[in-house]
Amino acid sequence: MFTLSSPGRNRAKAGSLLAIAAAATLALAGCSGGSAPTEKKTEFSIGWSIYAGWMPWPYAQQAGIVKKWEDKYHIKIKIVQVNDYVESINQYTAGKLDGVTLANMDALTIPAAGGKDTTSVILGDYSNGNDGVVIKGAANLSAIKGRSVNLVELSVSHYLLARALEKGGMAMTDVKTVNTADADIVGAFASADVTAAVAWNPQLSVMRAQPGASQVFSSADIPGEILDLLVVDTATLKANPDLGKALAGIWYDTVQLMMRQDAEGKAARAAMAKLAGAAPETFDSQLKTTFLYTDPKAAVAAIQSPSLVTTMTRVRDFSFSKGLFKGAASADAVGIAFPGGKTLGDAAHVTLRFDDSYMKLAADGKI
Repeated sequence: MFTLSSPGRNRAKAGSLLAIAAAATLALAGCSGGSAPTEKKTEFSIGWSIYAGWMPWPYAQQAGIVKKWEDKYHIKIKIVQVNDYVESINQYTAGKLDGVTLANMDALTIPAAGGKDTTSVILGDYSNGNDGVVIKGAANLSAIKGRSVNLVELSVSHYLLARALEKGGMAMTDVKTVNTADADIVGAFASADVTAAVAWNPQLSVMRAQPGASQVFSSADIPGEILDLLVVDTATLKANPDLGKALAGIWYDTVQLMMRQDAEGKAARAAMAKLAGAAPETFDSQLKTTFLYTDPKAAVAAIQSPSLVTTMTRVRDFSFSKGLFKGAASADAVGIAFPGGKTLGDAAHVTLRFDDSYMKLAADGKI
């Protein structure tokens, strides 16, 4: 996990834990054709971990924005920090949290593949350069062929490498991956015998600055594929739609404030940096490679776009190929639902849903 001085989602442990979580498997998913009934309630908990794109949530609580929307809908929302990213997802999957911030790949391979019916309420951002492929002694991707590549296996870095190779006319068989923890990858890349690696910020920026190193591919080359979401238990959301409305209100109030270039916007970003244990300039640099969906209309357009179906097809096919749907006969075993009635995979066993309704309400000024 990144320390508090380094805001960044911990995709590292996701690599080792994805397989463990998937081992909870499709035995549970196989019997989950829908959500179990849930009673209406007034108190909810939303988990988050440190990452530039998720810092609006704790700031909103600190700044009174959460209270504004709690008061409007007569509910209570506790924004809960979990220091370990994967632990936050595990707590959500176990029912200890009503919702959690996470990446699209992890939403699919942990709660959804484990049978927990999960709905994406907010499309928050996408990595727009926070993840990258770096090599030594060359400035083009083609030079990676035949090399060993250090990365966190089964993580978003692994997915990024697969996409980079695909775009470069190569395949995973053209390289050899070397599993390397995020805590070790900077040091590994500094050694003479390591000539290629995949990492995310802040490690990526350090590695890119090493003598002879060049970034030859990044998440900016596949915009909109590495997504960060706020998801909520589907049954809880169905029974308590005001929670979805309040969460949308909180998100758009906060991100629109933080991106302002006046004194209030600067103060909001500085406060978020402090909550992350980072210097304001460090936080701002990560925001530059994070595309935040501050406009609900843009978020609705993105979630309704056919490109999301294409992205999730790639993500689920990659995940299945790496054994993250343990026990499944095909990548179709986990159903994924999209706005407009489109379903990817088994429509009888949908456990991941992309819902545009609450963002649409925000776009229409109806929350």
